[in-house]
Amino acid sequence: MVLIEASKVILLKRMDQNMSSQVEQTSSNVGDAATIASGTPSIASRKARLFFIDNIRVFLTILVIMHHLAITYGAIGSWYYQDPNRDMFASIVLSILVATNQAFFMGFFFLLSGYFTPGSYDRKGGRTFLWERFLRLGIPLLVYDLVLDPLVIYTSLAGSLHESYWSFYGAFLLNGKMIGDGPVWFIEALLYFAVLYALWRWLTRKRTGIIRAGGKKLPTFRSILLFILALAIVTFVVRLCWPLNTYQPLGFQLAEFAQYISLFVIGLIAYRRNWFLRLPDAMGKVWLGIAVGAIPVLPIIVIATGAVGHADLFEGGLRWQALLYALWESTVCVGLCIGLLFLFRKRFNIQGKLGKAVSASAYTVYLIHPLIIVPLAYAARNIELYPLLKFALAVLIAVPLCFFVSYYIRKIPLMHKIL
Repeated sequence: MVLIEASKVILLKRMDQNMSSQVEQTSSNVGDAATIASGTPSIASRKARLFFIDNIRVFLTILVIMHHLAITYGAIGSWYYQDPNRDMFASIVLSILVATNQAFFMGFFFLLSGYFTPGSYDRKGGRTFLWERFLRLGIPLLVYDLVLDPLVIYTSLAGSLHESYWSFYGAFLLNGKMIGDGPVWFIEALLYFAVLYALWRWLTRKRTGIIRAGGKKLPTFRSILLFILALAIVTFVVRLCWPLNTYQPLGFQLAEFAQYISLFVIGLIAYRRNWFLRLPDAMGKVWLGIAVGAIPVLPIIVIATGAVGHADLFEGGLRWQALLYALWESTVCVGLCIGLLFLFRKRFNIQGKLGKAVSASAYTVYLIHPLIIVPLAYAARNIELYPLLKFALAVLIAVPLCFFVSYYIRKIPLMHKIL
């Protein structure tokens, strides 16, 4: 009997070790670049949490690709390459997609990043935490800024440049404005956030009450509504000085950082209080419905106010349209973050072999997708197709191609340790 009981204890310990190892490996790819490793609120919640957050991350990464292809084919915004063919209706449809994406998807990435940051710090300690962040954020940032970014720019300008790549590259380096260019502004921001979080943890290392982040209260409908209103007002005030699509130091769209900072902080709190798993289904349904219902309100407002072709009215400044847009954006952002967490937790909390491979490649896809979609769009520039159809075909080709290439990049020795 003693031997049997001892065997049971050993078996249970091994099962727990295997579970911990699997959780750590899986969570290393959760969320985005900053969610490279996670702690867990409880043993019972590990398995339930990881799959649906992995799937959200993949979904958001696909939206990033679609977002940049939408700008390529006529939506409002800036991108490396824009197709010369334009159509008013297609531009309106694609601009709605871009506005909806912009309202929430990068903020959602920051929310996920914040959620998985405390556990990583708890487990690794400050020095290892920062070293890992510099390794998995800093190196990709440098590689993109110094290698991939000039390649993408040169490709997008191939039809108008009459110089060798190396001549162009020399001028590119001398220009000195490559820091945070393209989509890696997000990775750069996460690196700063990681440093600031580590500094805060060091300064409060003796104040365990702050680290535990208080009790287990869930946010109420009223508190969420107040947060939306506060976020909208702060965003509006920030845009009095820095309107959308204007001043962007180090690649940062300062007009959006009220949302990014606040959601990162909310993610830190949500981890300690286990909100992602504890938010009621009823709350998720309500906010998903509010967000989906709010999306078509924006084009109605634009048309009703005669602001078609005058996007600057909504981008900032002391204008009621800018305040209304900030309120719409905050509502869609918070509503979709809560609603999609509920939806994926309820319906997409599974992951097969393909899902695991796709999830592991998502960070690499985010990093390299410009190098794929810009040459693809440039090569198809002379194909005569309606812009919406061209956009749809580009998405169908680009999304699987990005994940396919990323999967094999991660097969290169040591790459999986960085990507």
